[in-house]
Amino acid sequence: MALRRDRDAARLTQEQVAGSMDWSLSKVIRIEAGTVSISTNDLRALLRLYAVQDDAEVRELLELARAARKRGWWTAYRDAVPGGFLDFIGLESDATVHRYFQSLVVPGVLQTKEYARIVIATTMPTDPDEDQLKTLVEIRLKRQENILECPDESVIHRVAGSRQIMRAQLIHLVDCARRPGITIRVLPFAAGHHPVMARASVVLEFPDEGDDPVLYVEDAFAGEILDRPQDMGIYYRAFEKLDRMALDPQKSITLITEVADGFA
Repeated sequence: MALRRDRDAARLTQEQVAGSMDWSLSKVIRIEAGTVSISTNDLRALLRLYAVQDDAEVRELLELARAARKRGWWTAYRDAVPGGFLDFIGLESDATVHRYFQSLVVPGVLQTKEYARIVIATTMPTDPDEDQLKTLVEIRLKRQENILECPDESVIHRVAGSRQIMRAQLIHLVDCARRPGITIRVLPFAAGHHPVMARASVVLEFPDEGDDPVLYVEDAFAGEILDRPQDMGIYYRAFEKLDRMALDPQKSITLITEVADGFA
C-alpha cells in the first residue's frame, strides 16, 4: 500500500512503472497488493523512480521487504487456485476489519470442514477429483481466522449436503458469533430486496491509516479486487444500508439457533 501511495505521489501509472522497470504489469500489481515479495535491490530502484528521499521511509520499506521474503502460507497453493484469489487471501490476511456479505452460502471463512467440502464440490464448474477437493477445503479452513459480517437469511435455511451437516454448520456459526471480534448479523426475509444481492462481497480495511480499503466481489466462478474510490463508495453505502436492515447480533443468534433446532 505504501508503494502505491509513493507511485501516486510520483504521478505514475502502474503501466508506466512496469515499462520503466522492465516488469510485467501483473508484477507491479502483485507487489502493490503485497502478494509477492520484492528484492531490496528492486525496491531501491523503485524508490529512486518514485523520487523517495526520506531516509526513514526508505529504511522502513527495506525492512518490510526483507520480512516479506518470508512467504505467506497461501503461496504454496499457487497451482491450485487462480492468482487473483491468492491476491485476495494475501490482502485478507493483512486486514484488521473484514465485512462479508453472502446471500447463497455461509461465507468460506466460517464454514465447517464438512459444509465446505459439499459447497466446493457442488459449485465448481467441473467435478474436482479427491486431491483437488482436499486442497481447496484445506485452503478454506486456513482462512478461518477472519471475521464475518452479514449473511442473508436464505443462507441459514439452504441445506448443504444433509440436515446433519447443516445443523453442525449453524451451531458453528452460533459458537463463532460468541467469540470476541466476530459479529454475525442475518438479513431477514422480511427485509425484502436489498443492495449487493447478486454477488458475494468482502470489504477489507487495514491498520495503517494510509492504506486504502479494498473490495473483493465474486460470483460462482471468478472474483475481482477493486480499490477505486467510486467502487468503495458504492459498496460502503450498500453495507450501511444492510446494517440498518439486518437483525441485531442477539436476534441473529436466536434465529440461527431456531433454524438449527429445526434440522435436529
